[in-house]
Amino acid sequence: MFAFIVASVLFSTVMFNSNSFAEPAESQTIITPINNSIGIEKTTMQMFISKDNKLPWGFVEGKISNHVEGYPVIIQIYDNDELIAGNNVGAVQFAQIPVNEDGSYEYKFRVLDSNSGKIMHIFDGSYTVKVFKVVYLNPNLVVI
Repeated sequence: MFAFIVASVLFSTVMFNSNSFAEPAESQTIITPINNSIGIEKTTMQMFISKDNKLPWGFVEGKISNHVEGYPVIIQIYDNDELIAGNNVGAVQFAQIPVNEDGSYEYKFRVLDSNSGKIMHIFDGSYTVKVFKVVYLNPNLVVI
């Protein structure tokens, strides 16, 4: 069973087993305006997956209260062991996720693989997770 870990106060969560976690204190959210009404919200958080992990799946999920319809969520996962001048260059996985009508989204990814009869750790160690969402800059403003 997966343990629930809140990874951002702005409705993004990362879920892993009890040996893995995302650290809410390390999350950061920045909004960059695209125009006067919408912008890109980028949340960056840290994730650690133990070498002792026994469960095969992890996932990123969330709910966007001010989502702009027609724009997917982009999720990027980088290996923190591959840094150059403080920048993540070790891209591990990118995903484009549709957003449901209620603003919710979910991305499930493999942490372990045992198809060959041997357990292979796809993820272990420290990672940076970036979640990009297109949001209304002022959700109380109705655009007609």
